[in-house]
Amino acid sequence: MCSAIRLRFSRLLVESEDEDIGGSDRTILVVVKFRVRGNLRYLSHGEMLRVFERSCVRAGVALQYSGGFNPRARLSLPLPKSVGVEGDEELLCVRVRAGETGSGQGGSAGSGFESDVFKERLSSELPGGCEVVSVVVAESNRRFVPVAAGYSIGVREQYLGEALSERVSGLLGSESIKVRRERGVKGARFKDVDVRGYLKSIEVDERGVFVECRVTGEGSIRVEELLMLLGLDVEKLSGPVVRASVEWQE
Repeated sequence: MCSAIRLRFSRLLVESEDEDIGGSDRTILVVVKFRVRGNLRYLSHGEMLRVFERSCVRAGVALQYSGGFNPRARLSLPLPKSVGVEGDEELLCVRVRAGETGSGQGGSAGSGFESDVFKERLSSELPGGCEVVSVVVAESNRRFVPVAAGYSIGVREQYLGEALSERVSGLLGSESIKVRRERGVKGARFKDVDVRGYLKSIEVDERGVFVECRVTGEGSIRVEELLMLLGLDVEKLSGPVVRASVEWQE
């Protein structure tokens, strides 16, 4: 009897989700570009998603949810960043029920969505250190695939010398750069990974180092690996590492 009730309830949830999703004219994809600064950089990927979900709920955004016994808001961060790294061009994708987020201009034709209103409401509910840069409506089937990311690493003046320049030249001149990555629980296993193919360019100026990295389906080089290869520990940095740019595949 209980199994039958659970099965019936599950079917109702699925039917409800199907009615909610409907066609592309009933839900829209909202793309939010934002910055992360200060203490918020220490939040994990999952924690950052919860910040946005709660902020959207408080802002009255009509989020779309998945079906089943544990519905989840349909929002995502296409390129998670490392904990402790600030971000200037972060991306959030939000599925919103059309016709319930205001009306007027600023969205796609007939969507009943107003980008300026969404931006204002969401911005008012986000914690300090998270700034909404822009809000746009994208095609509902649009996929955001990262292909490159640029990191700005501020270095204290006394460490911006010949030794750093030689390290950079050595890295760029290498055909292979192996790093050891931990795998499993608490580094139970290790794997050697060649990260040379992920390094597009490294430039040094009077403020520090700017590294442009490739991002592929197999991954990319990690920030802690970059710092290790450059010989830069926390004491040599003039501030937090910043993911200053992200290139997306069109």
